[in-house]
Amino acid sequence: MKSKDVKSLKAEDLSEKITDLRQKLYGLRVQGVTQKIEDNSQIGKTRRDVARLLTERRAREIAATSKSSTKAGA
Repeated sequence: MKSKDVKSLKAEDLSEKITDLRQKLYGLRVQGVTQKIEDNSQIGKTRRDVARLLTERRAREIAATSKSSTKAGA
């Protein structure tokens, strides 16, 4: 998932995608313990995707806070 794709997501889609990727990550971890994973790099890729989505969500929160504080201060 590219950062351009992440920025184009709506807030609801962003939260839904985070939940889906966390479930996928959990499944990969369980699979790693119980059986052989075909592609070990999937765990790292999924972790980075989750981090990318969380970073975008936090950036949006900060932007919304700064906009509201700027309006309140004016």
